[in-house]
Amino acid sequence: MSRNDYWRSNEIQPLGDIIRKFINNSGLRPKMQEAEIIAHWEEIVGKMIAKHTLDLSLQNKKLTLRFDNAALKNEMMYAKSKLMENINTRFDQKVVEEVIIM
Repeated sequence: MSRNDYWRSNEIQPLGDIIRKFINNSGLRPKMQEAEIIAHWEEIVGKMIAKHTLDLSLQNKKLTLRFDNAALKNEMMYAKSKLMENINTRFDQKVVEEVIIM
């Protein structure tokens, strides 16, 4: 279904459904998920870890993280699976398949 089909359809659809379809079909979903992870990072990992996170990005279901503290970086290497689980649970879908710590 092309973008124009949303407007040409004679069928009445709830606005939320139309917006969801547009987001899914336009490729915006991953960027929106990344933005939500960034916006709620402190809630996901806690204040101390969030404070030491220099950068995070989500591309192709790979979450890349950079920290300013070597000990924390090492600790996060061991917590990757728990972090993935927490994020995927929050989104109720598999948003992250791999965590890369730099």
